[in-house]
Amino acid sequence: MLATLRGDGSPRIDPVEPFFVEEHLLLGLMARSRKALALLRDPRYALHSTVTSPDAGEPELKLYGRARLVEDPDLLAADPTAWWTSRPPEVARVFTLEIERAALVEWKLEQGEMTVIRWSRARGVTRQTSAYP
Repeated sequence: MLATLRGDGSPRIDPVEPFFVEEHLLLGLMARSRKALALLRDPRYALHSTVTSPDAGEPELKLYGRARLVEDPDLLAADPTAWWTSRPPEVARVFTLEIERAALVEWKLEQGEMTVIRWSRARGVTRQTSAYP
C-alpha cells in the first residue's frame, strides 16, 4: 500500500505493485492517476506491505522516503515483464523509490513477542523486542 499526500495535505493510500529492477525499487503508475499526480506534486511517500490477516504473524515492511521520476530509457526497459514496457510512454509514470527510513516488524505469535528492526541513514540499524498485546 502506497501512502501519498493530497494537495490539501491529507493522506491518500492506494494499492501498488512494486518492481525490483537492478538496485531500484520501481513503481509504474498510470500517468493521470491520483497517486502519480500526488508524487509529482510532493515526492514523499510511505510504502507498507500487505497484511492478509490480523493473526497471520507475517512480517510487515514499511519504507519511507521520496519518489523520483525515472527518465532513463534503459532503466524503463530493464524489466520486460513490467506492465509499462508494453504501453506507449505517455501512458505511465515510473518512479524509483529512494528509501530514507525503513522498519520491519516481526511477530512470534506463540511467544507473544514483537521485534521492530529500524534503519535510517542517520541512525543505522536498531532493534527492539517487546511483549504484545
